[in-house]
Amino acid sequence: MTTLVKSNRFPSLRSMMEDFWSTDRFFEQPFTDGDFLPAVNIRETKNHYKLDVAVPGFKKDDFKITTEDGLLTISAETSKEENVENENYTRREFSSSSFTRTFNLPDNADEDDISANYHNGLLEIELKKTGKSRTAKKEIKVD
Repeated sequence: MTTLVKSNRFPSLRSMMEDFWSTDRFFEQPFTDGDFLPAVNIRETKNHYKLDVAVPGFKKDDFKITTEDGLLTISAETSKEENVENENYTRREFSSSSFTRTFNLPDNADEDDISANYHNGLLEIELKKTGKSRTAKKEIKVD
């Protein structure tokens, strides 16, 4: 059975550093005051660009998605608070989390035809292609 699982008796420097800075290992909260960078998968189909953003723990109202000057910006902010009062103690916990990701839009992405859907911790953004480039290559003569 042990032949099926790759085993390394001595950890690499990389794995030791990842373990040291791992948020799960020490405080279960990031060192960056609630800011994090969610994973994003980008796919291209014949007619669309699709972004899948892994952001569990948010609600769809937490997101703000904007375009400006050929940039797509995705940001979100959420917070929660829990109060437990008992005869012998009071426990108050709160947390907040936020992120911002910005992407250069491809030349043939239609900034006016973007849709977004959030379900089960996955934000899906779809950008339709226009079929033409925003800018053509042009050589400028220097005088």
